[in-house]
Amino acid sequence: MKYIHLSLSKIGLKRLDNEDAVGVFEIDNGILAILCDGLGGNKAGEVASQLTIETVRNIFSEEDNTDSLSKIKQAIIESNNAIIKNANADFDLKGMATTAEVLYLKDDTAFWGHIGDSRIYLLKNSKLKQLTKDHSLVQKLVDEGYLTMKEAENHPNKNIIMRALGDNDNVEIDLSKQKINATDDVKFFLCSDGVTTVIKDEELQNILSENDLKSVSKTLADLIEERGAPDNFSFIIISKVL
Repeated sequence: MKYIHLSLSKIGLKRLDNEDAVGVFEIDNGILAILCDGLGGNKAGEVASQLTIETVRNIFSEEDNTDSLSKIKQAIIESNNAIIKNANADFDLKGMATTAEVLYLKDDTAFWGHIGDSRIYLLKNSKLKQLTKDHSLVQKLVDEGYLTMKEAENHPNKNIIMRALGDNDNVEIDLSKQKINATDDVKFFLCSDGVTTVIKDEELQNILSENDLKSVSKTLADLIEERGAPDNFSFIIISKVL
């Protein structure tokens, strides 16, 4: 299967630095997409997110017989170790952390790993599905029945995340995979919460249904900035060529 892709990462209108990072690479006849939203301030979040992009890419560039899902797990664990090692060696980097979305498309299968509150979506035949679940305090309260999804949208603690790379040595990673049918019209969308805090899923579904990726990217960026872009925003769009 063939794919085309487009990525964007922009500083929010209320931010001084962009601690998000994105990377899309063609490796071993597949597409590797990585998106991170760094945390920590003083540009430490930027270090954590960039370090994760580099580490995941390097792990995937090694030639071995490891299956793709195991390689994603290994790459995220190695990223976590690298963040903690660098934070321990440099006082200015103490407390740095990052979310991580890793998607690998190979042959007829999508493999992904997830930690944090950035997201991976699948648009299949114009229907949008969120593949990942936020590791956030608000999502936990929703799961436990203390909040409705509507209440969660405007909750004051919606930016508190429960898991991130750099938090501790034992990182918990969500891993999954899905087969892609040759006849399905498919797009994958990875994004930071700078996108999802201002654009609802119904709007996202309509925008992603457009065929031209440049047009989709411009529409998303313009809408986010029109709504104040309170956070940095980044996304990767990957479309299967029919």
